[in-house]
Amino acid sequence: MLDIEKIEALGDQHIATSLETPMRKDAFLLSEEEKIERIQKYFQKIMETLGLDLNDDSLSGTPYRFAKMYVKELFYGLSPENRPKISTFENKYGYQKMLVEQDITIDSSCEHHFLPIIGHAHVGYIPKDKVVGLSKINRLVDYYAHRPQVQERLCLQILNDLQETLETPDVIVIVNAKHLCVSSRGIKDKESFTTTLEYGGKFNDEQLRNEFYGLLKNGH
Repeated sequence: MLDIEKIEALGDQHIATSLETPMRKDAFLLSEEEKIERIQKYFQKIMETLGLDLNDDSLSGTPYRFAKMYVKELFYGLSPENRPKISTFENKYGYQKMLVEQDITIDSSCEHHFLPIIGHAHVGYIPKDKVVGLSKINRLVDYYAHRPQVQERLCLQILNDLQETLETPDVIVIVNAKHLCVSSRGIKDKESFTTTLEYGGKFNDEQLRNEFYGLLKNGH
């Protein structure tokens, strides 16, 4: 039997239960086309249950459009095959100061209600032996954002991937985002937003973190 009270509490408090996105062992047995076909069928049933007339020209194609959007657009980040190729380069010029990429667009979805999470990520790192093209940071953020998410997990997934890719712990990530499951349902607070912060290595130093925060303020 479903524990409705627990289900509601987890959703309203936006609690994450794991660092990794929870995935079934058979998650990749179906092709994208097979997933679209299956979701299309199920969503048609949802629409019919809501009382919508799918014989109407405007609604007849909605189950397919919905399914394609979920598989190929909103949640493309669920497939490891879609992770962007992050080419790194030797830090030949010996740059050892902070490098910051800010105001990276976050366009994600809350895993509790499948409603949008929209905002920005700010990513900084201190190069050691490797550097990465700036646009690759944006692509990596976009990849992790395009899956059902909890903001704390999103922040950590970006951090951990960059630390591994750059082979340095000296990475910091801030995500500022609005959750439509807060603004359009529940408390319906239209103005609030959520900030999450993760960092490692040299960014454990408060002075260095403050330098990072100062760069963000100057950028705005």
